[in-house]
Amino acid sequence: MTKIHHINCGTLLVSGYPTVVCHCLLLEDEQGLTLIDTGIGLLDVQDPAGRLGQDLIDLAGFQFNEVDTAVRKIEKLGLSPDRVDHIVLTHCDPDHTGGLADFPNATIHLAKEELDQLNNELPRYVSSHFEHRPKWAFCEHNDREWFGLKARSLPLEHSSEVLLIPLFGHTLGHCGVAIQQGDRWLLHAGDAYYLRPELSEENHPVDAFAAQRAEDDQMRRKSLSELRRLFRDHHDQIDFVGYHDINELPSEQRD
Repeated sequence: MTKIHHINCGTLLVSGYPTVVCHCLLLEDEQGLTLIDTGIGLLDVQDPAGRLGQDLIDLAGFQFNEVDTAVRKIEKLGLSPDRVDHIVLTHCDPDHTGGLADFPNATIHLAKEELDQLNNELPRYVSSHFEHRPKWAFCEHNDREWFGLKARSLPLEHSSEVLLIPLFGHTLGHCGVAIQQGDRWLLHAGDAYYLRPELSEENHPVDAFAAQRAEDDQMRRKSLSELRRLFRDHHDQIDFVGYHDINELPSEQRD
């Protein structure tokens, strides 16, 4: 069974708001390593304003610490970053893509809908994160059903099955990532929710901010409704994590 490491690959601090983290996953087995999202990268740390622009840094509250990059977190686990053959992106916002350039030989998997939006040069995406010309592998076809949701198989060759779960709305190609763990699953929901209480509370205070950040808020609300259904009806089979809630990280990753 593929081992899952929970790693924090970045922190965002905005006055008046809770601390926001970049909760990535590292999948490990004999076949190699796969990252789920990449957080803030080494090049971001070395040249923050050049890579992201000072306006975005101030708006989002990006913090730049080399020890929090995916490369350094992988090394701290006693593993080689060179073994990262695959990266799966929930979507292409800059707090998810900063580390792509640190793994230039990895194949980058994402929904075709998200790659289409990236190619349309939407202003929410940061072009410097893609200047190294990533090796894209888009996933287009829903070939599975997963607890009542459409799913797309990912060809990662891990011992555990890994699926891309369309959860559109935050962006038009936003997806979650489901990893089988024996008779259970772990669902990384990306930015389909910001704080875990959203899974059980309607009209949570963070909803106004989530609506503001959504490319299609009606689709976002539909995706969140499906997550609430899964959380309610299948909590005995599915574990959930989002990208930003610090309380979902293991305690050793919160420092």
